[in-house]
Amino acid sequence: MAEVSYYTKEGLEKLKEELQYLKTTVRASISKQIAEARDKGDLSENAEYDAAKEAQGLHEAKIAQMQEAVANARLLDESKIDTSKVLALSIVKIKNVKNGATMSYQLVSETEADLKTGKISVASPIAKGLLGKKVGDTTEIMVPAGKMEFEILEITR
Repeated sequence: MAEVSYYTKEGLEKLKEELQYLKTTVRASISKQIAEARDKGDLSENAEYDAAKEAQGLHEAKIAQMQEAVANARLLDESKIDTSKVLALSIVKIKNVKNGATMSYQLVSETEADLKTGKISVASPIAKGLLGKKVGDTTEIMVPAGKMEFEILEITR
């Protein structure tokens, strides 16, 4: 069974829109490429046809994967998020104990993660190290650069 993922309303809508785009526009484009390549003659030595068929296979696999993600998606009610501890969709302000730098992140599903907007995946090392912690807690998290210690300063929706 596939893993359940939690989404904001905005994130789930974006996923559904992308799936619809792939099923309509992109699927039609690939079918057109296959038809054009088929019209060029002998299929046994037609590299364009082979490439288009391969692209079709990859595309259909991506559609199947996204359909499974939508089927296993759960919508989180942001108004009911418990802010006493760090959970999925929490916005958490943390301080690097070593250098005093502070940062804020929202913990979101992997498909919604976007570091530029401060959204990190709940599957990331930092998020995993923060989950379940409360304001005032400190936690050591293993990141690619080594062990880092963070203090939880604030948890909001």
